[in-house]
Amino acid sequence: MKKILARLLSLFLLVSLTASLAACVSSTALQNPWNRSQPAATHASEGPSPLTREALTREIIAAPHGVKLEDSPAAQEAYNSTGNNTGVTAPAPAAYESEAVETYPVDGYGSTPSAAPALSGNESQPAVKVALLVPLSGKNADLGQAMLQAAQLALFDMEYDKIELMPQDTKGTPDGARTAAQLALADGAQLILGPIFAGEARAVAPIAQQHNINVISFSTDWTLAQGNTFVMGFLPFTQVERLAQYVAAQRLNRIGIIAPESEYGNVVVSAWNVHASRSGLAPASILRVSPGSAEASEKISAFTNYEVRSAAIKAGTSVPAPFEAVFMPMGGSEAVSLADSLSFYELDPRTVRRLGTGLWDDASLATQKNMDGAWFAASDPALRKAFERRYYDSYGVAAPRLSTLAYDATSLAVVLARTGFANHGAPAYDRGSITNPNGFAGIDGIFRFRPDGMAERGLAIIEVRQGSLSVIDPAPRSFVRTQY
Repeated sequence: MKKILARLLSLFLLVSLTASLAACVSSTALQNPWNRSQPAATHASEGPSPLTREALTREIIAAPHGVKLEDSPAAQEAYNSTGNNTGVTAPAPAAYESEAVETYPVDGYGSTPSAAPALSGNESQPAVKVALLVPLSGKNADLGQAMLQAAQLALFDMEYDKIELMPQDTKGTPDGARTAAQLALADGAQLILGPIFAGEARAVAPIAQQHNINVISFSTDWTLAQGNTFVMGFLPFTQVERLAQYVAAQRLNRIGIIAPESEYGNVVVSAWNVHASRSGLAPASILRVSPGSAEASEKISAFTNYEVRSAAIKAGTSVPAPFEAVFMPMGGSEAVSLADSLSFYELDPRTVRRLGTGLWDDASLATQKNMDGAWFAASDPALRKAFERRYYDSYGVAAPRLSTLAYDATSLAVVLARTGFANHGAPAYDRGSITNPNGFAGIDGIFRFRPDGMAERGLAIIEVRQGSLSVIDPAPRSFVRTQY
């Protein structure tokens, strides 16, 4: 029976992917939750815990959406907690300042994501060589092994035996990634999937460029998207656009933004300003802070107009809250501390809604009372449940969050190979095919690569609701503009 169920799940995933690939209190600084010391958080970008059956008793490993995964442990932890990256300065891509409907051919917007055509004469096709560059040794070896297992699962589910998957160990370093790319290309790789981390992907790009081979990286560093490199990781830009449009549709208009003083904070605030304006929202009030700094409490008190509101209450009158919602583009303990701080200054969740990015796609945040009612945009978690069960049935361990990227990228490689052979006798690994504006459907929902090489995704709006995460506005099924 277990094998039958596993097979049914396999067929379900195959059909889904080939059919087309979310108290007035004292205001002393010591009492403000923002100033409490925060425990160090452990996230997947640091490398998952050893993949054992015991891991199923804990949460499935989560990785942040839209935060660059760099190579140093310190940088990775900073990204996981706040999206802070002070080592690199890069503005939000200018291309994201144009509406998606202007970016692609209009006739591509009226249809659903591409379907893989039926193929006859499969036996006569030559093998298609696809390299998978992941860390199979070093501190991130567990994550790399999980990505490889997800890719192998995709090949099995897609029932296409003409892909020769060529794993290469990046060792989790730029030098290792460079060697891995050279070995893969010497062996005839026609497409490269990976690497995961920004430094590795940056080392691979020029080598692949010399061989005119495209790279679909799992990185979340948007600055890598150029030339022959496509960035498949979870990026913040679509999340912000989706959220701003939903907030406008709900007629919330007085928005405050409290963002970290970091590159991530810069690009997210910039993206909000652009998309909020296009959605008809009034300009937001913006506060930039350094989380945990001594002056953060005083700044937040002034930003929330706490003293005036508190004095009014003592006088028997009232002053309305300055905001209907506060956009807080930070994750983990910093998001929780800021949510607590807003409640400390009498802007509780029932009065002022919290808004966030895919950094909040973390079940542990749902248990925090001051996050209740929060909204954020992310992939629909229901879509990956079948994959997670399928992965566990196959390997006996929980699937790390990032493993869906390897599954979807490998499935995409299959679809493009099938399509290419059906149309012109070779795998369709060219730029035009990869950037098909109709997109593809996968475990994390519909996605497509923009002409600038960045992944754009169809996202759901998710609400934190009494300890759980609930989809309140479903992800679109196609990239028709009116879906949002």
